[in-house]
Amino acid sequence: MEDVLGLLKITVRKGINLAVRDAISSDPYVVITIGQEKLKTHVVKRNCNPIWNEVLVFSIKDTDAPVHLTVFDKDTFTGDDRMGVAEIDIKPYIAALKMAKGLHNLPNSCTLKRIQQSQTNCLAEESCIVWENGKITQDMLIKLQDVECGEILLQLDWTEAPGCKGLESEAIAGPWNPKLPTAKKHH
Repeated sequence: MEDVLGLLKITVRKGINLAVRDAISSDPYVVITIGQEKLKTHVVKRNCNPIWNEVLVFSIKDTDAPVHLTVFDKDTFTGDDRMGVAEIDIKPYIAALKMAKGLHNLPNSCTLKRIQQSQTNCLAEESCIVWENGKITQDMLIKLQDVECGEILLQLDWTEAPGCKGLESEAIAGPWNPKLPTAKKHH
């Protein structure tokens, strides 16, 4: 575990308006790959709006490693059909974690950063990185690519487990962070 920075928990909440790949529906599941790790959700039968609420936990060694998401339709007699892909950009989340290291006394539901949807990410709408009960999470609505329709709702959550290196701090001083000295004004 000495080369692991921490654990990234990706909660795959639900799919919205996923593509139909069988006669009238699909049997979707999600596969997420980070580096050499590949994890998948269970299959939800005959549902284009599946609810998974499944937590996939990855050991992160490199915060720059791409995070690939693919949705598949489970087929019994043939290969599973692809129902869309997306690349999840965790860099803003990691940057917020580093910045917030050592922060104390923040009110619950405090938004640390807002990420707008753009041509360079797969967000379907604005995504907020939020402080809640001492944890920093990010909810993301991901628009699937290479498919006619479909979105996936995810949540990112970071844990620094015992034995992990942890993230380098980029904490900033201010009244919200009493452990760091604030800049003194010179007259």
